[in-house]
Amino acid sequence: MTTQQWVIQGARPLGGEPADIRIRGGMIAAIGPDAAQAGAQVLDAAGLVALPGLVDLHTHLREPGREDAETVETGTMAAALGGFTAVHAMANTDPVADTAGVTEQIWRLGRQAGHCDVQPVGAVTVGLAGSRLAELGAMAESAAQVRVFSDDGRCVSDAVLMRRALEYVKAFGGVIAQHAQEPRLTEGAQMNEGVASGRLGLTGWPAVAEEAIIARDCLLAAHVGSTLHICHVSTAGSVEIIRWAKGRGVQVTAEVTPHHLLLTDDLAGDYDPVFKVNPPLRTRADVDALRQALADPHPVEDKETEWAVAAHGMTGLETALRVVQEAMVETGLLDWAAVADRMSARPAAIGRLPGHGKPLAPGSPANLVLYDPEPREAVDPATHASRSRNSPFAGLVLPGRVVATFLRGRPTVLEGKPA
Repeated sequence: MTTQQWVIQGARPLGGEPADIRIRGGMIAAIGPDAAQAGAQVLDAAGLVALPGLVDLHTHLREPGREDAETVETGTMAAALGGFTAVHAMANTDPVADTAGVTEQIWRLGRQAGHCDVQPVGAVTVGLAGSRLAELGAMAESAAQVRVFSDDGRCVSDAVLMRRALEYVKAFGGVIAQHAQEPRLTEGAQMNEGVASGRLGLTGWPAVAEEAIIARDCLLAAHVGSTLHICHVSTAGSVEIIRWAKGRGVQVTAEVTPHHLLLTDDLAGDYDPVFKVNPPLRTRADVDALRQALADPHPVEDKETEWAVAAHGMTGLETALRVVQEAMVETGLLDWAAVADRMSARPAAIGRLPGHGKPLAPGSPANLVLYDPEPREAVDPATHASRSRNSPFAGLVLPGRVVATFLRGRPTVLEGKPA
C-alpha cells in the first residue's frame, strides 16, 4: 500500500484522553480534537491506546543460512504484528554477520520486506569464535551503518579482547552488547542452579556466571570510557551490579526479556524443553527484582543512560506487548507512557536509531502502534507469522491485541492482520 493521508480517530495517545491523529507524508501532521483532513483515509481507533512504534534491540532473524528457522520476511512480519517498527537483527547467521557485506545483505533484505526497519547487529569477533575482532570499522562505515556489536549466544569471555572491542567502537559512538555468561561456570548447564535443578537432577546454571561477566565488563567500560550494553539480564544480582555501576557513572545499559519478567524456573518441572532458554528462567525473587528495575523511574542519577529496556527472545515479538501489559501494566508497575519509554524511546536511543522512539507529536515520523488492552485470549503459536513455534506462552491467557502498526505513515498491520 502506498503512503497516503490517514486520520486515526479517537485513539488514546499513551493511554490518555482521546484525540485524532493526522498522518501526512510519513509524518504526524496534527494531534487533537479536530485533526480531520479531507481526502484522508479514516481509521476508527476509539478505545485503542496509541504508542510510538516499538523498537527491539535483540531479534534473531536467522537469515542468511537458517531460513528453515526464520527469515527476514517472516520475522519482520511477526515484529509488525507485535507493534514493532524497528528491530536489531543479531549476528548469529550463517555466514556470521561479521563483515560489511553480510550486514549490508541483511539490511537490504529488511528494506525489501518493508514490514519494519531492520538494523543489523555486527559480530564482535570473527565467526563468533572469540579469538580476534571482526571488521567493526568496515561494518560501521557500510550502508548498514552498524553501531551495535554482539556475539550474542556466546560470551566475549576474553577480557583483553573485550577491552579492545570497547576501545575500538568508542571512536564512532558504537556499543558492545555482551551476552554475559562465563563459559567455564556453565559447562553442561541445563537450567537455573537452585531448588528446582536439584529436584530434577539437572546441571545447574549459577547466577554468578552472569553476574561475574557483568561486573568485569562494567569495570572495563569504566576504564576505557566506552559504552556497554548487557543482553537479557536475568538475575537480581545483575540488577544490583548494574545499578552500582551506573551510580559510578559507567555508560552501561541493559535489557530484560518478556519471558524473564513472567516465567520462573519451576516451570521446567515436567522437563518441557520449550522452557529451556539462555539465560535460563530464574526464581520468583529474580522475576520480582527485574520487574522493579524495569519500573524504576529514576534508576540512577545520570538520566542520559538507561537501565532496563524490554527486549525479546524465544518467539516473543508477537506477544511482547501483551506480556508487558500482564507483568507490568496490570500490576501497576508501569503506565502506558512508561511502556512507550521502555519499549520505544530507550531502545531506539541505545540502538542509535534516530528515526524511531520519537514522541507522538506533530513533526515526528509516523511510526506508531494502536493497541487494544481489553481482550484476553490464549496464546496460539500456530497463528503467528514467525516460522518458529517454540513460544513459552502457548496456551497462556494474556491481555491485549495489536490492532494496527504504521511505519512512516504506511500501515503494515490493520485489524490485527498484515496490511
